[in-house]
Amino acid sequence: METAFLQTFALVAQTGSMAEAARRQDLSATAVALQLRALERELGVTLVARSGRTVRPTPAGHRLLDCVGDILRAVRSLHTVVRDDVVAGALRLGAINTALHTLLPHLLHRVATAHPDVTVFIQSGASLQLFEAVRQGEIDAAVCLHPEFALAKSMAWEPLREEPLVVLAPRALAQHAPLDLLRSQPLLRYDRSVGGGKLADRYLRKHCIAPLERFELGSLLAIALMVQEGLGVSLVPDIDSPLTNGLDIVRLPLPDASEPRRLGVIWMRGSPRARLVAAFLAQARAGPTPMNRLAARKKARDTGVGRSALRATVEARTDGQDAARGTVG
Repeated sequence: METAFLQTFALVAQTGSMAEAARRQDLSATAVALQLRALERELGVTLVARSGRTVRPTPAGHRLLDCVGDILRAVRSLHTVVRDDVVAGALRLGAINTALHTLLPHLLHRVATAHPDVTVFIQSGASLQLFEAVRQGEIDAAVCLHPEFALAKSMAWEPLREEPLVVLAPRALAQHAPLDLLRSQPLLRYDRSVGGGKLADRYLRKHCIAPLERFELGSLLAIALMVQEGLGVSLVPDIDSPLTNGLDIVRLPLPDASEPRRLGVIWMRGSPRARLVAAFLAQARAGPTPMNRLAARKKARDTGVGRSALRATVEARTDGQDAARGTVG
């Protein structure tokens, strides 16, 4: 079967016009009609029918259309298997919501630049859902939190970054001690059913803090926006997102080391798309990444110098006190 004929059929079904499909492929309308007839003869069914001035798929044509995209993608990815000098094909990647607006756009830009023949299909979800999708072979890899249980030997894990807990607070409260804020201010609690929320809950329990809870939700972006509105403070992983960097809030490091949230990539060993996963990981390790910026910010806080990379427009304090406490957001 000629895959070009399948592409022609898909274009005719999409545009409703043999003439338009011919124009897009730089063919004659007669050539398009001949390709469709050849495809119909090979399959033994009628795929399209005229309806006025348009051409519409028949019921059999609709059934073919449902799977023709997968067929064409599979054919395009065949050279990934047989060639050693080209990284190409379709990578099915899962990602938690935080990764979608922090490190993933930067990494995908690097992947697209280094490997223009790689197509990435992204599925969002919770870490446990993505873990199971990888295990079942529904996706090739996932950017998610490390599971709270030991991984099977058939699965591989590559750490990308660690995010310690910080207190998010309105800038007007920047001079207050973070634990005092957790005890005295309304708390916007990070969802306790997800990894970062569990870490925050354990920290509060460890320090015998019974906060005044106002809201509980699973979106770190929404929490940051609500903190800016003065609805309270929050205890969350220290993410690096362009969507929150411009907000008028501060990130206050905790006085003692907290258990960090560990973000990384998980995949099945021996996957037929292992080379695509490896190419993705290579770009994650190379060049400036949000993980590198987080490490630099932590070093600046530990040494009491510099200013946070999260908000370069905020003037550095000359006495270093605010930088040591992380009061530039």
